[in-house]
Amino acid sequence: MSLPSNTDFELESPDTPSGTISTTKKAPWWRQLQYLAAGALFGIILIKSEVISWFRIQEMFRLQSFHMYGVIGSAVITGIISVAIIKKTGVKTFYGEPITFRPKPFHKGQIFGGLLFGFGWALTGACPGPLFAQIGAGFTVSLATLASAILGTWVYGMLRDKLPH
Repeated sequence: MSLPSNTDFELESPDTPSGTISTTKKAPWWRQLQYLAAGALFGIILIKSEVISWFRIQEMFRLQSFHMYGVIGSAVITGIISVAIIKKTGVKTFYGEPITFRPKPFHKGQIFGGLLFGFGWALTGACPGPLFAQIGAGFTVSLATLASAILGTWVYGMLRDKLPH
């Protein structure tokens, strides 16, 4: 069975030809609990570090506080170090597959998408990770942001082929 190519997010296994679905052994359902635990821990960290706070996000966009820039900068540095370690040591996935990084071509649409994302973030006080932490913390108004994000993703999917590359 052939799948349509998605150039935004691609994951290929070296064991299967490109464009085909790989059949892997299914893990027992309880193995999925590790992802639930990791997500809950990540949510707690987001809440305790105050990165889900609308006020902290407004401080960042108004250039009134270094807090969010410090958190984001720490994440970027951690990512850079992690990728360097993966490349240097040849770490493999849990399934033994090599991890490869391919360069992504630049498109002007990335500028427009980044600006749109930033405007949405500034207006709503949420981006995808903290959005779920806000909902989990009981900020039900964030459900409107989630619905808007889902709608926006759907609209993008419908218009993607018509947008400039």
